[in-house]
Order: sequence, then C-alpha cells, then structure tokens
Amino acid sequence: MFSTAPTAPAGPTATPTGEAASPGRPLRAWQRAAIEQYFDPEREDPEDFLVTATPGAGKTTFALALARRLLDARRVDRVVVVAPTDHLRTQWAEAAHRAGIELDPTMSNAVGPVRPDVRGYVTTYAQVAGHPMLHRARATAKRSLVVLDEIHHAGDGLSWGEAVQEAFADARRRLSLTGTPFRTKADERIPFVKYVEDDSAESEGGLRSLADYTYGYRQALADGVVRPVVFAAYTGTSRWRNSAGEVVAASLSDPSTKSVEALAWKTALDPRGDWVPHVIAAMDERLEHLREHGMHDAGGLVLASDQDDARAYARIVQRVTGEKPVLILSDDPKASQKITDFAEGDQRFAVCVRMVSEGVDVPRAACLAWMTSYRTPLFFAQAVGRVVRARRRGESATVFLPAVRPLLALAAEMETDRNHVIPPPPSVTSEEVDEGGLDLLPAPEREPGEAKEYEALEAQAEFAHVLHGGRALLGTETAPLEVTEEDEEFLGLPGLLSPEQTAALLAQRDAEIRKRTAAPRGPDEDTEPVAAEPAEESGEATWHTASLLRKEIHGLVGRVAAGRQMPHATVYAKVRAAVPGPPSASAGVDVLRRRRDHLLSMV
Repeated sequence: MFSTAPTAPAGPTATPTGEAASPGRPLRAWQRAAIEQYFDPEREDPEDFLVTATPGAGKTTFALALARRLLDARRVDRVVVVAPTDHLRTQWAEAAHRAGIELDPTMSNAVGPVRPDVRGYVTTYAQVAGHPMLHRARATAKRSLVVLDEIHHAGDGLSWGEAVQEAFADARRRLSLTGTPFRTKADERIPFVKYVEDDSAESEGGLRSLADYTYGYRQALADGVVRPVVFAAYTGTSRWRNSAGEVVAASLSDPSTKSVEALAWKTALDPRGDWVPHVIAAMDERLEHLREHGMHDAGGLVLASDQDDARAYARIVQRVTGEKPVLILSDDPKASQKITDFAEGDQRFAVCVRMVSEGVDVPRAACLAWMTSYRTPLFFAQAVGRVVRARRRGESATVFLPAVRPLLALAAEMETDRNHVIPPPPSVTSEEVDEGGLDLLPAPEREPGEAKEYEALEAQAEFAHVLHGGRALLGTETAPLEVTEEDEEFLGLPGLLSPEQTAALLAQRDAEIRKRTAAPRGPDEDTEPVAAEPAEESGEATWHTASLLRKEIHGLVGRVAAGRQMPHATVYAKVRAAVPGPPSASAGVDVLRRRRDHLLSMV
C-alpha cells in the first residue's frame, strides 16, 4: 500500500461531518475523517488527493460521498470514474445511483459528448489508453472530479500511465484510490502520485509514494470494518515423473529448492489428484458451519490459475458437495451478470479465474480456496480482499491455501501496511520487474539438456497449520485439548475460540474429510456447471434506462426497415428528423423515449 500522512484515527474519536454516502447510510469514521482531511481549511484546496484503504474498507462509498459534497458545493460539475474492469464500471454506476449521482458506464470511445441527463461517466484504463484526447475533452468540457480507482493500474506500463497523464492532467480535481501493495519498474512513476526518497530496506534507496490519507487493514480490523482472516494451510505429498522417467516425491511444506517446491505446488493443484478435492471438502464443511450458526448465506470462492483448471475444479466442487457452483470465466459474456447473481444469491460456491479478484463486491463470500499459482503481493491482497468485507460483528473469513513458503509469507504480512515502491534503476532485476504483475510459478530449474516436460502423478492433502498473527499453530500446542460441540459452533469467531483451539479443531476434522474424499469417484460430468439465469434489469438508474431504450430503438428500427423495405440508415435519419437531438449513443432518456414512441407509431 501507499505510505501515509495522516493515518486514520480510531473510530470513536473521528469528528462527524454529517455527510452520508446514500440516504439513510452514515459514513464510517475513517470516511468522515478522510473527507475532513480533504476540506481542511488549513490546507490548500487539493488538486490531487490520494487515499489508500485496505480492500473491503469502503473506498467507493468514500469517493462518492466526496463527489456528492463537491457537486452540492458547485466546486465541480462532472464526475469521471476510471476503473480497472468493465464489471467494475457497472458496480460504480450502481453505487453512484444509490448515492444520488447518475453516471453512465456504457459510454464507449466511439461516443463523443457526455449525455446531458447524467453527471458523468465510468470508463476503464484500457479505454483511456485507447483514446486519451477524447477523455481529455470530456474531463475539461466541465469542471470535473476524476476518480482513479486502483490507481496502481496506471503503473502497469508506460503507455497506460502516459495516457492517464495526457487525459486528465488538466482536470479540475483528481482523487486517486488504492488498497493493495505493489512494485513497479524504476521508470514507471504513477501519474498524480507524490513520491519521497526512501532509504528503507524495502525500497533499497528508491522512492515511496506519499498518501494524503491511509486506512490500513489493522485499523479496519480494530474498527470492525473488515473480518479477521484465518489462514488454513494444507500440506501433503506430491509425486510427479520428470523428463528422465524418474518418479519424484516432495512435501509442500518441507524445505526444498525453489524448483522442487514449484513442481510440488503445481502437482498439488492438478485437478486429477486428491489435494484439491480434500481442500474443497474442508472449505465445504467450514461453509456449512457458518451457515448453520449465524451466517446463513455464506459463500465460498475457488480461485483457479486458468480456465481449464476452473472447469475441472467446478466439476470437483459438484462431486464433493453435490451442488453445481457458479463458473465465472473472463471470456463469458455473462460473467458480470454471474458475479452479480452470485453476490445477491444463495449458492455456496463460485469458481473463477481472475474475474473476482479486484474491487468486486461479494460481501457474503467468507471463504476462499487458493487453487492458483499466482503469488504476488498485489494479487494476494486483491483476492483475500474479496472475503474480508464485514457486514456485522462476529463474522470471520477463512482462506484455504497450499502450505508453501511464498503464500505463507504473504499471509504473515497481511496486517503490514505497504508502500508503492520504486527501486533505483541500478538494482532492478527481472524478479522485481515481475513482482507487480500476475506471475505464475517460476519455471523449474533444469539440468543442461533436460527437457521441460513433467507428468503429474498424484497429490495427497493434509492439514498443516493455522496461520494467525504471523504464528503457525499446528493444533497440538496444548494437549490434551478438548473442543466441545458448543465450541465447534463458534469456530473462527473472534474471542470465542483461541487460535490454538481453531487449529486443533481443523486438525481433528481433517481425518474425517480424508475418508469422505477417498470414496470411489464417479465419472466426471462433461457439461459445464452453469449459474442461474440472469436476473431482469431493474432499469432504475438513468444509464440503465438509456441502455434499454437504445436496444428497444434498435429493434424497432429493424422492424420498420423490414416492413417498409427501407435501409436501416434511412429509418434512423427519419427518426432523427422527427425527434431532433444528438445520436442515440449521446442522447438523453427523454429524447430516447420520444424516438421510441415515434418508432412505435411507424410500426
């Protein structure tokens, strides 16, 4: 994460501002304090303001509350939000609608001006990079607040950073948000972020970012804003055949070379072995406990490395649990709708690759199975952030992961605030350059002339330990340790079971899970698990209504063109003449409704 000036005060000492993100929903203490910091009369009116807040803390709510206040004070006239993904565009627009701000998430680079009946729009970093001058024109046509969500994406490459700089350098105000640790190349400064020299060991004499306001995971945990996280690590023996035909066996948790560790990890994640079903069964039992004792809609996310593994894991989930999971793949046109359906529904499992990793809001998700070989601090924080959002006191999150050194180190640093670090040019190595991305496991080390291929044979799973507060608890620290049924009901709830008891209980349940997953397997289903049909669009938000009207107009134009034997372009021209105004892509809802009604009279 970014460094701070200042940090968030404790909840009770924050001075309320009376602002609310949406009717009837008061802001959290840190959100009020950050707004006060923004409007501090002793500070110069900020052109740039950087907030770093841990995933799940409510950055979106804070940004929209600030935008609402700036709009009401007539300090800005337009709001532009830049988000990492298309799904987040819709999520931002829906949240803005609830806050009384109409933002259009459907505007493409093919559309010119912003529609007159919205306050602004939501776009993506990729779209900004595709046409920065267009977004510059939109952001300068009116006094604009530009919200740069997960600003570290502007450091993903020089082209994106340069595009963001070109597009929004002349905007009236910029609000940058982030919540994840990362590292970039020495020459990739993120636009609109202040840096200071840093001689710490982490930056090695390079630069670190300077935030205007910081709200870390440790503070959010103390305030009850996020859930406490229990990391349940599973070890086991992996066996594979190398290119020379030799069978190699290694434990996930035993000391070994990086090459052996990588292959043991890769073999454990192979869907044909027993490691994945065992961990899925353990997570299924955890979800069952949560649902029976207070969190009736608890859901679990299974994170896969690629789409083939995701499909295979979905079949395993169905075999082990008896229920079809939601399968969310990035190339599925219904992926965003599936995420929404899962977030609002009651299904127990969703299997995904990267669609549910950053900014996606699924508050009922309480368990995460780390079935991926991604291992960067950035991706780890993003993914774990999907299960830490608190809804009420007493909820906890459980992350099931392989007991390998890279992941255990990231779990141990969960409560550590991190800066955006730029190392000095002389010390940049290929490993440092890759750290900010989604690197997979490193390629195994090979002897000269040895082929790359290997064949996974089998992998067994076994509970290793619970990681809590940087300590590994094996479940045998206190003996004999009795865990009653009453204790078991409250597994993981803060203050009711000690970390040692939690570890002991998971260890006790592990033997039963092994028996359950060792049962003979039936043939895998060939069909992909599917989610429930998408829910109907509500049409409440202005942008949503406009989108539906444009689709309706397009269909009516086709009917009129077919009935009157006219080209589509001719029908569109007649409609524009009868109902003057901008093209449909830029037209407001009133204009679209009149055009729709005119077309109905022509059918």
